[in-house]
Amino acid sequence: MPPALILAIDQGTTSSRAAIIDETGDTVAVAQRPHAQQHPSPGYVEHDPMEILAAVTDCVAAVRDAVDREPIGVGLTNQRETIVLWDRESGLPVAPAIVWQDTRTADHCASLAAAELLVRERTGLTLGPYFSATKLAWLLDHVPGARARANSGELAAGTIDSWLAWHCTGRHLTDVSNASRTLLLDTRSMTWDDELLELFDIPRALLAEVVPTWRPGGIAPSLVTGPLRGVPLLAMIGDQQAALLGQGCVAAGDAKCTYGTGAFLLAQAGVRRPEATGRLLVSPAWQSGDEPPSYCLEGPMAVAGAAIGWLADLGLMAEPSASADLAGSVDSSGGVRLVPAFQGLYAPWWDSSAKGALHGLTLHTTAAHIVRAAIEALAFQTRAIVETAEADAQLQIPALRIDGGATRNPVLVQTLADVLGRPVVRAVDAEATVRGAAFAAGLAAGLWTGTADLADHGRPDEAFEPRWTADRRDAEYADWLRAVERCRGSR
Repeated sequence: MPPALILAIDQGTTSSRAAIIDETGDTVAVAQRPHAQQHPSPGYVEHDPMEILAAVTDCVAAVRDAVDREPIGVGLTNQRETIVLWDRESGLPVAPAIVWQDTRTADHCASLAAAELLVRERTGLTLGPYFSATKLAWLLDHVPGARARANSGELAAGTIDSWLAWHCTGRHLTDVSNASRTLLLDTRSMTWDDELLELFDIPRALLAEVVPTWRPGGIAPSLVTGPLRGVPLLAMIGDQQAALLGQGCVAAGDAKCTYGTGAFLLAQAGVRRPEATGRLLVSPAWQSGDEPPSYCLEGPMAVAGAAIGWLADLGLMAEPSASADLAGSVDSSGGVRLVPAFQGLYAPWWDSSAKGALHGLTLHTTAAHIVRAAIEALAFQTRAIVETAEADAQLQIPALRIDGGATRNPVLVQTLADVLGRPVVRAVDAEATVRGAAFAAGLAAGLWTGTADLADHGRPDEAFEPRWTADRRDAEYADWLRAVERCRGSR
């Protein structure tokens, strides 16, 4: 019997992909389509939901045409906090989607500061414009007639998984990993929280049914027409949780970091929800049927590969791909420290007032030293999050698994191992997200009996061992932390 095929959909911030994955984890076919980002005002980031839907539809049609067998079902993964508001009858959006990067609601969040502890206790998150609740409130208050229509049940809202599921199945669904990123879900009971709905002034009638990430037999049937005809929806999972699953991080202490424009480090914490200290985010990793959810700690970094791109834009190198050779031409940053706080500092500092800075420049500083300092800064941020996760959840993280486009840079990968003082394992392919969506769907279909069966499916191709001495590692990290303190808002 040929291996079963799974259709995986990965709807991201700048593009959509579809892939056919077989039950061994190999990619059989893949298609990708970009979509535009709009920036109508400073701090505003928007998407056209219909453009996203069309891109997904095109990708699905392309990969289904590329294989001669039917996939057993769909696994859907997506950018998480981006919010869509649409008309239930027509299925059309009533406004552009507000993207997770959008900061227009920062003042609204600041006005709710007194509720920070309540939000953290119920959701495991911090109170900020990164998440969906204040974005949705903004839409209700600024789209003419939206709030009245929402109260009367005419409108639906949800993150991108909900938007796509609506058009794939005709049902209003969201899974626990996506619902947990709205600031509206009690992540202990996995239900919408009345007190949080009141705090953010969100009508319950807008919101989707919260379902497990996967369950035996799947989530819902797909439509009988279009490119998803005949293929059931088996699983839904947020993109970073999908990468965690795709990397085989299924036991407490397993951790991965995805390095792209930004970076997202997730550490598996098991079925006990860690205390939310405010330094890292605590979310469901996934839930299987009626079983207790598995939790993770997350440390997002706003700027990762974007820092290398910025240096290329400044003319320090011809293109970002040249960073490996340039940084590799020197054996240290020569005392230069870059703090890439171009959008403030995310975890574990959460300081939106911080500004990016270069420290330690001398007349001997070269472009190579500055590029190496940027690469080291990504590693230093990663160390800060790893050590915070270990402290907050009493975890031991013996190694870090990595994926994402930036990990093609071998200097970055070796520097991560040097700064962390532990092995760093790079994935076979640069992207684990699609594979994670396929794994979730395969679990629903019974291709594997449980997540433990996936531990060896990440198939890393190379482990990088640390080379720095402990003294160098700690001294350089301490020096970078001093640079961080100098660039924070009130310092």
